[in-house]
Amino acid sequence: MLKITIPGYQEFWDEAKKEMVYVNERDVTLRLEHSLIAISKWEAKYCDSFFESKNKTDEQVKYYIQCMTLNNDVDPKVYDRLTRQNLVDINNYLSAPMTATHINERQVGNKNSEYVTSELIYYWMIAYNIPVEFEKWPIQRLLMLIRVCSAKAEKPKKMSAREIMAQNKARNEARKARLHTRG
Repeated sequence: MLKITIPGYQEFWDEAKKEMVYVNERDVTLRLEHSLIAISKWEAKYCDSFFESKNKTDEQVKYYIQCMTLNNDVDPKVYDRLTRQNLVDINNYLSAPMTATHINERQVGNKNSEYVTSELIYYWMIAYNIPVEFEKWPIQRLLMLIRVCSAKAEKPKKMSAREIMAQNKARNEARKARLHTRG
């Protein structure tokens, strides 16, 4: 979860009115969660894949922040006061992996070019018997869990002779470096 504080006092230039505008409200702290629930709400409104839609408008970004908000009864005008730093913090949060798990991509198999939507993620959850409560998890962590389930469900693929030789060479080089020997 990410907590951001939107300052109550702000000064900004109103391009339409060509004048400085001063806002003096109370500070608001938002609790945000980048989850499957938030993505589902956004996709329901825009009828587009959240993951595939690369060039989101300012309105779409603001609405997604509203979808991520866990606080109750937040005045929609509060989102107009988001600062640059708030947006940087949110962007960093959205791109954080939220997990320490790493998967060897060779084991996962071929990546297909499916159009990822919230319904597809729900399907994966059902297929791997992942409880629906996990929809509240940070989305990156949920996707990693799905990838782990996929990797564990697949039968290991046999390595080619070339792959075995490359792996053995890398292991030998690492061992020589660790033990400070030449072979």
